[in-house]
Amino acid sequence: MNCLVHRTQKAGSLDDLKLVSEDLPNPKEDEVTVEVKAVGLNFADIFALVGLYSATPKGSFVPGLEFAGNVLKLGKNVTRFKVGDKIMGVTRFGGYASHLNIGSAYIYNLPSAWSYTEGAGFIAQSLTAYYALFPLGNLQEGNTVLIHSAAGGVGIYANRIAKKYKAYTIGSIGNPDKIETLKQEGYDDYIVRDKNFYKNLQEKLKNRNLNLVLECIGGKIFEDSFKSLAPAGRIVVYGSANFAPESNSPNIFKLGYQYLTRPKIDPLSMISSNKSLLAFNLIWLWDRIEELSLMLEKILEMQLPPPLIGKTFPFANALDALHYFKSGKSVGKVILLT
Repeated sequence: MNCLVHRTQKAGSLDDLKLVSEDLPNPKEDEVTVEVKAVGLNFADIFALVGLYSATPKGSFVPGLEFAGNVLKLGKNVTRFKVGDKIMGVTRFGGYASHLNIGSAYIYNLPSAWSYTEGAGFIAQSLTAYYALFPLGNLQEGNTVLIHSAAGGVGIYANRIAKKYKAYTIGSIGNPDKIETLKQEGYDDYIVRDKNFYKNLQEKLKNRNLNLVLECIGGKIFEDSFKSLAPAGRIVVYGSANFAPESNSPNIFKLGYQYLTRPKIDPLSMISSNKSLLAFNLIWLWDRIEELSLMLEKILEMQLPPPLIGKTFPFANALDALHYFKSGKSVGKVILLT
C-alpha cells in the first residue's frame, strides 16, 4: 500500500522534514493498518526533530505520537476490532502518516460523539496529565495545584481532572491573550509569567499551601515554583520548554549556557524542607501498555469534555503547523488533518 509520511533523515532541524511517498506493508499478526484522519502535535515532536529528545530514533524517522482514524486492515490475531472501526491511538513515533501499522493494544475506540480531530488530541495529553497528578503527584481532594502552560493540551486536561477532585487550580501562561481560555476552563486563578513570577505567585496563593506543581517550563520558573511549595509538596516535571529553539535548529552555545546555568536542587535540602521533585517522560511507559490502558480507562470514566482544539492544518502543511505550535500562540491542541 502506498502512503504519505513526513520524514526526516536525521534529527537537527525542522527544515529537514519532508513529505514523501512510501510503501506500507501488510500489518503483522497483532497489528492493524489505520487510515489516519487526524494527527496530534506535541512538543516532543519539535524536540525530536531538532535533536533535543533522548527518545528520538537514530537516523531517519517519522515524528508523531498520536492519531485518529479508521481501521483498514487486521492482522490475523486481532479480534478486538473490525475493519471500519473509528479509533484513536498512540505510537512511539510514526504518527505523521496518511496510513500506519500499529499494535492493536495501542488503539482505542473513538467515543461516539467525538470527531477524529478530538480523538487525535486526547490520549497523550490526558495520560500525561493523569500520570503527573496521581501516580507521581499524589493529588488529594482540596489540594492547591499550580499548572504551567495552563492553556495547552496537557494543562487543560490537568485542570479538568484536578477539578474533579475539588482542587484549587492556578494556571500559568506566557501570553495574556490566553486568559479567557483559562476562565472558560474553570481555573480558579491565573498568572501571566514575567520577571515578577515569584512575587505574583505568593499573592495568588493567598496563604494557601501549594501542594503540587505540574512543571514544563524550566529555568527560573522551575526554581521559583519549587521554592513556593509547602512542606510535603511535590513538583512533577514533564518538560522544559525554555530549551525549545527559537529558530528551526538549536543554537548550541545558547543551549550550553542554559544547561550549565540550569537550577539544581540539593537532595539534602529536599530532606530538610520536606519537598519532593519527580520527573517523567510518558514515552518510556510505552512498553507498559497494561498500565497505560488502565489509566486511560480511569480517565474515560471521568466523562471529561473532548479536547479543546485550537487550530488545524492540512496534513501537507506540517512545517507550518510546527512553527505555529512552537510560537507560543496556540491554545489547546494543534492538529494535522489528512
